Amino acid sequence: MSTPSRFSPKGIVFGLYFFALLMMAVFPPFYLSISGSRLLVLGIPLPMFYWILIAVLLGLGVWALYLVESSNGDIPEETQP
Repeated sequence: MSTPSRFSPKGIVFGLYFFALLMMAVFPPFYLSISGSRLLVLGIPLPMFYWILIAVLLGLGVWALYLVESSNGDIPEETQP
């Protein structure tokens, strides 16, 4: 039985993606650079759009990770109790 690689390409790619989203959410200079802006994006003020964008990108990342893992067979099928 072989042990799984500690740093798989899938883990590195998704790890970097989610780390970038984490930095967007918690690293103050990113948000503070746009916080005073009155610019509208799709009718939404830019600071609010920033947080909505992070949430949408996070959801897309989780969805993409689910698709990759289900295509690799990493997610077991549910069984009825």
